[in-house]
Amino acid sequence: MKNVLVIKSSILANSSQSSRLIDYLKSKISANIVEHDFGVNPLPYYDLDAATGTRGEPKTAEQQKAFELSNQLIGEVNKSDVLVFGVPMYNLGIPAQLKTYIDYLNRAGVTFRYTANGSEGLITGKKAVVILTYGGIYKDGLADLPKLYMQTVLNFIGITDIEFVYAEGIGYGSEAIEKAQQSAKAELDRIAETF
Repeated sequence: MKNVLVIKSSILANSSQSSRLIDYLKSKISANIVEHDFGVNPLPYYDLDAATGTRGEPKTAEQQKAFELSNQLIGEVNKSDVLVFGVPMYNLGIPAQLKTYIDYLNRAGVTFRYTANGSEGLITGKKAVVILTYGGIYKDGLADLPKLYMQTVLNFIGITDIEFVYAEGIGYGSEAIEKAQQSAKAELDRIAETF
């Protein structure tokens, strides 16, 4: 049985299209699941104490807490086989809650390192499923920034096997939402068969 790490980042709780799609995927698989909903339970803001604590020797209680939190989150990734991200588009970017998670996750010498040939990701052998929910239609266009960001940041730490699932046009009303959900669910059905 696979170990799956689920990351929800929407602030919309039960109204979240990305969280609904994650729940749909979960209903289709048999796996050991660890889940975070950072819209409901956000991480502490990645501030100077967090940056200092995760880059060297923590010197204060706040820095130590950030160091331990980062270690916990990285440990969850290392124990997982598959990572599932719910990524709604907010103002053409990713949610702040998700960016904070990534800030805790990306650590030089732990999840990536710099070499003479450039950066090298240290988290390998993982698969990621990124569920993108957009109010408009942006797939493969210049404004498809959440996909570009997630692909780049996951590749940076070594995760290169990534599947992107889109639910687009959800800002156009109930019929568009239903169409987007059905299209995304069909993709998730295919992905669930690989678990």
